[in-house]
Amino acid sequence: DSQVCATPPKPAKRQRRPTDPPVSHSQASQQRAKPDSQTPTRRAMGQDEDLEKLMGHLGEFGTYQMIQFSLHILAAMTAGVHMLSLVTVAAVPSHRCAIPEIGENDTKLWNDTYLGHDPEYLHLYIPLGKNGLPDSCHIVDPDTNVTSSCERWVYDTTYYKSSRGMEWNLVCEERWKGSIAQSSYMFGVFTGAVTLGSMADSYGRKTIFYISAILQLVLGVGVAFVPEYYFFLVITFLYGIFGSAGSYITGFVLTMEIVGASKRTACGITFQAMFAFGVMLVAFWGFIIEDRVWLQVVYGAHSALLLFHWWLIDESPRWLWSQGRISEAVSIVDRAVKLNGGEPIDKAHYISRGKARSASAEDQSYSVLDMFRTPKLRLKSLNVCLNWFANSLVYYGLSLNTGSLAGNPYFILFVMGVIEMPSYILSVIFLDKAGRRCLTASFLLVGGLACLIAAFTPKGSTLTTSIVFVGKFCIAGSFAIIYNYSAEMFPTVIRNTALGVGSMCARLSAALTPLITLLDSFDARVPTVLFATVALVSGFLTTLLPETLNQPMPQSLDDGEHFGEGDTCFTTGCFGSGRKRSPVP
Repeated sequence: DSQVCATPPKPAKRQRRPTDPPVSHSQASQQRAKPDSQTPTRRAMGQDEDLEKLMGHLGEFGTYQMIQFSLHILAAMTAGVHMLSLVTVAAVPSHRCAIPEIGENDTKLWNDTYLGHDPEYLHLYIPLGKNGLPDSCHIVDPDTNVTSSCERWVYDTTYYKSSRGMEWNLVCEERWKGSIAQSSYMFGVFTGAVTLGSMADSYGRKTIFYISAILQLVLGVGVAFVPEYYFFLVITFLYGIFGSAGSYITGFVLTMEIVGASKRTACGITFQAMFAFGVMLVAFWGFIIEDRVWLQVVYGAHSALLLFHWWLIDESPRWLWSQGRISEAVSIVDRAVKLNGGEPIDKAHYISRGKARSASAEDQSYSVLDMFRTPKLRLKSLNVCLNWFANSLVYYGLSLNTGSLAGNPYFILFVMGVIEMPSYILSVIFLDKAGRRCLTASFLLVGGLACLIAAFTPKGSTLTTSIVFVGKFCIAGSFAIIYNYSAEMFPTVIRNTALGVGSMCARLSAALTPLITLLDSFDARVPTVLFATVALVSGFLTTLLPETLNQPMPQSLDDGEHFGEGDTCFTTGCFGSGRKRSPVP
């Protein structure tokens, strides 16, 4: 998840590689027809030509990249564990008012009063709600027939024996506190995507990775022992910053900056798969461990896997080069080439060339505003931002509400993670055949339609659960693809910034998701219909974006403005790259 929000000091320029498609005679003619816009880009490419040659010695994916990648993706797994931990730790099972005459806080009475000796006795105290089921928030005094709000509750302990939601009674009038707690974590992730991404560009990917790893371990374990709700919100916010933002973001970027272009799709989607594996671990440990304190301790302890990364992973050679630390960058690449079994590089040559380029390079800064200055790039930016927002909204909307589906909530959450795996496999297989635009739009449209159908099927039924699984399958695929799609669509000079803005939109919608679910107080279908509508709108608008498959990445802002002109599903077709466009050098 390349969610780096600051513009890199010297973004690496992409030169033509053997894996790039050949330029046809007609394309060459079109290139010559637009010399004014192309010449500056050709000059800009020369500034990082030495870096590209240096990185080219690494190859696409050798032993060195495999080792580093295997270390980086552990951060994706821990991010998945931390992100969904509150689903079990703060779960709110079915509940009703405690009746003084038959027990106050004895949760064992839940099944007895519903399935025991005299269920009619319960109906004297518990009125029926609008859905025809016993009201979970009100109690009736049988002597006066006066209905009042609950003061104490009894919980169904079939699946959850202990949770924050049960201890703090985050139900009825206090239900909003549970949503605020989840939103607090998500706003932490949002903040981390903004601040830590910028800091990674300034202080290094490895530094931010390791600081985040240490703090997510401390906060992930420490939050289990916080006794007070509002202090819990503060710790949860900090937990979100470092638990699912810092190491995950920088780990993704570190991988993308050392693997070859042909392996970025597979590596990027593998990061998503490891995140899903983390979600599966949330369900697994939740099923095994009944006490919520120890459960949270186990969740937080997963970050201990990152403790030795300071000595195991390397800083990004691309980042070091951009900072003028040429010798360090060359030394890392030289060691990596030897590990990969390649020919030794001429270290002195690259060090001298790099220092000469660094000394003569002109500093030019770019900002978020550059995404919106020109009309065509502005439309693409807004479209992509909505895509990130929609994917995250539906993804977490489905993930955070597994408790409302029929069946064992741990099993459902586990299946929610498992079902993402075939989605990622299909994405890897077809992404370079059908194209980014086709798959992203199709997954969003089908996923949105599945959510819409689920809203009008019987709640808690097997049919509804199956339809929700289809929606999660599709949204997981489109969410994974948008990372690569965004990186290929925006020009080099603002690529990290664009990914950071997209990630901010995703984290914003993730933070809003728990609050949107509160709308089911008006009608149970409202949140799901809202999720579906946003996904359907975004899916349609995705068909208006240009295809990036087999197209060289744009370099300058001018390239980004004219990239994919006239290329939509309706003009060039929705499969593959449609007609071949004039590539941007």
